[in-house]
Amino acid sequence: MCPPEYFGVVYEINPWMHREVVVDRDRAQAQWDDLVAVLRSAGAEVEVLPPHPDLPDLVFTANAGIVNGDQFVPARFRHPERQGETPYDIEWFAANGYRIDELPADVHHEGAGDALPFNGVLVSGYRFRSDAASHADLSRVTGAAVRSVELVDERLYHLDLTFCPLDDRRAIVAPMGWDRYARRVLNALVPEALVLDDADALAFTANSVVVGSTVVMPGCPPAVGRRLEAWGFDVAVCDVSEFLKAGGGCRCLTLALDVDLHPHSVLGA
Repeated sequence: MCPPEYFGVVYEINPWMHREVVVDRDRAQAQWDDLVAVLRSAGAEVEVLPPHPDLPDLVFTANAGIVNGDQFVPARFRHPERQGETPYDIEWFAANGYRIDELPADVHHEGAGDALPFNGVLVSGYRFRSDAASHADLSRVTGAAVRSVELVDERLYHLDLTFCPLDDRRAIVAPMGWDRYARRVLNALVPEALVLDDADALAFTANSVVVGSTVVMPGCPPAVGRRLEAWGFDVAVCDVSEFLKAGGGCRCLTLALDVDLHPHSVLGA
């Protein structure tokens, strides 16, 4: 995670971002601190990436790249506004003992924002921020089987706004964000799906972090909470409204470091 010391909406690269919107940095810091505290209380260890004054979106560490055991595959950001983040991400991972393996320079892929492990495969989104062509390279570099999902709603521009793996069988899903073929792929892949309606999807309900049996969410509609509790999960709601101004929720603010892209990999924060 990266503190929001320099976070702000200073450019527009998704439909949620409007430069006239002012971020309350004190409130953003308090919300970030609360999220860190909730994750730690759920059992996560939180490592911190130092912020940078020229990189307001560095706070959204989910997009930094893909973690696979001791391997780190840096993102290839589509927008120039975020491309400056990559050297700092690489520096942190290299300093912490990770092997750096890069994707080709001619493809775009935005890390764990567009790729999440589920039941032995890597589900990866494409269209708005990542290229379909990147998936073959991602599979080659990581050794993981990749299932491609085409995203169709520009408001749900990353996979992690539409898909939240809970364990090897269950996931929170927002089918409104996928094309027809992607819906068939994920229907076949996910044995038990908690399907969000459009309003809950656009409230970033799927952009949640799973730590053991705790689901940390930006908001929890009653029906969603009842289903999660019936499945044995505890729900923790964290207000991240300042970050929603830039189109980011709880998962966007985190990058899981305990991912191993083999069957039955463990998900966490």
